[in-house]
Amino acid sequence: MVFDAIRKKWLQLTPEEWVRQHVVNYFITQQKYPASLISLEKEIELNGIKKRYDVVVYTKELKPFMIVECKAPSIELSQEVLEQASRYNLILNVDYVFITNGLNDQLYKAGVITNNLPSFNEL
Repeated sequence: MVFDAIRKKWLQLTPEEWVRQHVVNYFITQQKYPASLISLEKEIELNGIKKRYDVVVYTKELKPFMIVECKAPSIELSQEVLEQASRYNLILNVDYVFITNGLNDQLYKAGVITNNLPSFNEL
């Protein structure tokens, strides 16, 4: 079990949850994103189908800024994973799409891979 400080509850520590918790910790401690502007596992509707994203980070103006798709370390970051996150982005319209399996990360801005994830102060 692991305590999720964002959702304020204990969760089963699955491999995917391990990745999600580490990514959120990185965003809060290293990138200085306020925990209050991070949303985890919320439901959205896409073409009449209910989907659940892993992580969305918001700007100070409460605009979705980045979507994160977390996979277990045993799952390869593939085109399919990127397409899953990109489908969610049809609804959220974020600037950054971040996919990770905890071992490897890929960050995209406007569909192009980048290494420049802005800190919260740079937003």
